[in-house]
Amino acid sequence: MTEADRKTAESPYFLHMPEGESSPLFLDSPHSCTTYPADFRYAGNLPLPLLRQAEDTFVDALYADAPGRGIPLLCAGFPRSYLDANRGLEEIDEVLLDAPWPGAKQETSKTRLGKGLVWRVLDTGEPIYDRKLGVAELQARIDRYYVPYYAQLQRLADAGVARHGKVWHINCHSMPSEAAQYATEHPGLQHPDFVVGDRDGTTCDTRFTDRVEGVLKEMGYDVWRNHPYKGVEIVRVVGQPQANRNSLQLEINRKLYMDEVGLAPNAGFDKLKRDLNALMDDLLRFTRTA
Repeated sequence: MTEADRKTAESPYFLHMPEGESSPLFLDSPHSCTTYPADFRYAGNLPLPLLRQAEDTFVDALYADAPGRGIPLLCAGFPRSYLDANRGLEEIDEVLLDAPWPGAKQETSKTRLGKGLVWRVLDTGEPIYDRKLGVAELQARIDRYYVPYYAQLQRLADAGVARHGKVWHINCHSMPSEAAQYATEHPGLQHPDFVVGDRDGTTCDTRFTDRVEGVLKEMGYDVWRNHPYKGVEIVRVVGQPQANRNSLQLEINRKLYMDEVGLAPNAGFDKLKRDLNALMDDLLRFTRTA
């Protein structure tokens, strides 16, 4: 993909479906898009490689073998720094806007960091814009990208329940090896290999969370649960265990598979992909009998 190709996003999402029947498990990758919409208009002095560090680069590639295993894979068609699919619609940072937001809004720890539904700063504190955004501009991003993405998530969840009686979902992410100043409420934290998040057991049958954590630990990985990432909006919306809808967030440390500055796969990429394939195979066996 050339730098010119990155300037246009054509779809709110890309859905990769199995050729045959879908399993009770599906995945989504909301932050791995590397195309940048023409109307982004980020600051002219902001280098694209720096902006791109907001991406969960290559997460979609790590899970690319999922459809061949019967697992649907949904990937966002818009970048995280343009519109964060894992934030709530009320997480509006009015500092960014040229007029008051007319809808509901809520101040959260993320909006205070400048990392609401639309980011104001990068993890390292650089301003993304040298201008104010219009209210209509933000609403257009929501209508064109956010709403269709969530609608497709719900269709996948509904289809899984209709076909199998239960559905299991993994919200796929990556994290830097060290938390940056404006990334989380724990700047400087050295991240483990994986973080499994189920919002303190509220979005997923704990047997599934235990299984994911256990398999990864058996592979030799360092795995934390619900710290520093509990799971955010996507698992909150999809995960309703009482309605047979189970959802957890899985964060992977980028140092395992990529050069975090150069944004290129490293020598660990292939091993990690094999391990994730083995994890998916194990989870397929679990979900077909749970």
